[in-house]
Amino acid sequence: MATTNGKVQLHCPVPKPETEIITLGHGSGGILTNQLLDSGVFSLFQNQYLDERHDGSVLRLNGKIAFTTDSFVISPIFFPGGNIGELAVYGTVNDLAMCGATPEFLSLGLILEEGLTMDDFRKILTAIKAAADLVGVEIVTGDTKVVERGKGDQIFINTTGIGHLHPQANISACRIRPGDKIIVNGEIASHGIAIMSVREGLAFESDIRSDTAPLHQPVLALLDAFGENIHCLRDATRGGVATVLNEITRQCPLGIDIRETDIPVQASVAGACEILGLDPLYVANEGKFLSFVAAEVAGEALALLASIPGNSQASIIGEVVATHPGQVIATSIIGGRRMVGMLPGEQLPRIC
Repeated sequence: MATTNGKVQLHCPVPKPETEIITLGHGSGGILTNQLLDSGVFSLFQNQYLDERHDGSVLRLNGKIAFTTDSFVISPIFFPGGNIGELAVYGTVNDLAMCGATPEFLSLGLILEEGLTMDDFRKILTAIKAAADLVGVEIVTGDTKVVERGKGDQIFINTTGIGHLHPQANISACRIRPGDKIIVNGEIASHGIAIMSVREGLAFESDIRSDTAPLHQPVLALLDAFGENIHCLRDATRGGVATVLNEITRQCPLGIDIRETDIPVQASVAGACEILGLDPLYVANEGKFLSFVAAEVAGEALALLASIPGNSQASIIGEVVATHPGQVIATSIIGGRRMVGMLPGEQLPRIC
């Protein structure tokens, strides 16, 4: 309150507008749904396929293609190094890359929880757009649904990807042979620990960030240079490196030897794992993959991989052996040997 020329003036605070949120009406199929799609999805992801606004897209495809689908339910939806939006794009692109394919088209299914703020929704859409542009894929069809508050954990995303197979790609666990070298493209376990740090409110001395990244470029470079000498590719997401290796030994009657001294782990991540009682081999990644490569080209493949930005810490961590079929054996730093089994339960829930 103030006075001017003896008159009392009342200063009433201007009410702040309520935070704009997703409501059940946005999933009704009516005006709010169209406003949501027009102001976000269609305007942001505009292309000749999506502009049709049809129930699907008609694509021209020739030759062998790879096809994959995935769902993303990560909690929290924003984390150090990324968010659920770019994770959904990169995760699907990486599944195509592990087939030896160049990613070209994506679908985008959004399940939104009532109460999600429009600001967070736009941030996620913007991240999806930036990731798709970086990779060079087009989002050509999709769907949006809204569920009641408390039934969706803010946002779930489903993506389907299509891409053409590299002409020299012949990727299969059945092609692995004794003597094949196993190459990982960089430091493991960063993603799972970054998620854990946010979820549990943990503070570490250094900034641990998710390794979320697209993997198609290093994979295509390996296939360009070494073709069928690249026998198998797997990205080490849920369950980490250990789970991938065990899955491989279940698909082929061979064993795997790995050396813990050769497995790259960021020092701060290793320290966090020790504090939390976690084995980095089982912690999830979102930008790491394993290559099973013919021994005669392994050195060259490693050098090529390490020369690609984001892969400088690539390392040969072990080899495929004819002994102890169906088992993964790790040699420790002090020379002891232990069996690395399949993870019996969920080490870190909701990490992708």
